[in-house]
Amino acid sequence: MSRIGKQPIKIPSDVKVSVTDSTVSLEGAKGKMVQAFHPDVHIEFHQNDRQMVIKRISDEKYCKALHGLTRALIANMVFGVTKGFSKKLEIIGLGYNAKVQGKELVLSLGYTHPVHLIIPQGIKVDVTNPTNPAKLTISGSDKQMVGQFSAVIRGKKPPEPYKGMGIKYENEVIRRKAGKAFTSGAA
Repeated sequence: MSRIGKQPIKIPSDVKVSVTDSTVSLEGAKGKMVQAFHPDVHIEFHQNDRQMVIKRISDEKYCKALHGLTRALIANMVFGVTKGFSKKLEIIGLGYNAKVQGKELVLSLGYTHPVHLIIPQGIKVDVTNPTNPAKLTISGSDKQMVGQFSAVIRGKKPPEPYKGMGIKYENEVIRRKAGKAFTSGAA
């Protein structure tokens, strides 16, 4: 049996749970999430001890994979609606900055034009320091959406290896390269 899939998921008392067929709906302080799962995995919610148990219908290889995946996704949903997920980004570079205008994130990244990104529904963007190094916090209840939007922002100007200018995650280590070597004397 799957080591991850066989572990029950503890559901906090302030989270509303609804399980119908292979669809799980959770509602908590940080929002509401609904997700449909593969029908080969059976999801049970035990109201008395507030635990969710995932069982598979067979021991085929794909069922074993779905078993652990389903458990991990539901655990992420529970964490998302109770505490939420966040990613922190830093924008490093002279003249680079970020600001939120309504439902748009506006980035100045050294291009001839500002980069406008529409903030997806359910995602919150906080700009704690608007100038060098600009610091952004992307937060929300859906782990996949937070990670995807962070990757889209980082993809607009990935950090370069010589001076480290660009957008990077807060604790990301950028391997630096040596610049041009100066040689004295004419050839």
